[in-house]
Formats: sequence, C-alpha cells, structure tokens
Amino acid sequence: QVHLVESGGGLVQAGGSLRLSCAASGRTFGSYVMGWVRQAPGKEREFVAAINWSGGSTSYADSVKGRFTISRDNAKNTVYLQMNSLKFEDTATYYCAARKNWSTGVWEYWGQGTQVTVSS
Repeated sequence: QVHLVESGGGLVQAGGSLRLSCAASGRTFGSYVMGWVRQAPGKEREFVAAINWSGGSTSYADSVKGRFTISRDNAKNTVYLQMNSLKFEDTATYYCAARKNWSTGVWEYWGQGTQVTVSS
C-alpha cells in the first residue's frame, strides 16, 4: 500500500513556473514507478509524466515535453514535477500516481490532487 500526498499547486501567470511535490508513505517507495496525471474541468484524465524506480527512465506527454521535468528522491520518498513555461492549457488538477510495473501503464495508487491554475 502506498499513500500519496501532493503539494505545490497554486496560481501562476502564463510563462511562469511551479514545482509540484508528492510525498509517499511506505518503505517500498523506491520500487514503484511514479507519475503525474492531470485532469482539466470537463476533460478526461491525461498522462503527464512518469519516472522509473531508479530515475534512469522518464516518459512525457508530447504536450509538456521540453517544459516539464519529473524527478525523484528515493531517500526522501518524494517525486517532483518541475513545470516551466506554463500555459493556460496546463490548468488542471494534478494527481500523483504510483504503479509497480513500467510497461502496464495502469496506475495503482493515487493522491488527492493539487490544483494548478495558469492565468493568461
């Protein structure tokens, strides 16, 4: 079982930056694939980024490539999402997620979400 708590959301102007954090409980954090998924009002959840257990492999949605960076600190049981050059269309609730297997793409655990609002 993994318990995830996000923080770092807020209101930012277009072109600005935010860093989201996700603190995870449990001694097996280092064995999980971690990721971020977002959901805008009236839209389905959308994959944003993922990172494998060691941090050696990452994956990004095309819409955020070159602007967002996912990273993790296994000693702190924390995963981060650095978001730069934010756009209005990045406005969404951002969820931290975890799964055991890199290839399945099915997230097993979810945080409660943190709101990111980008003003144009």
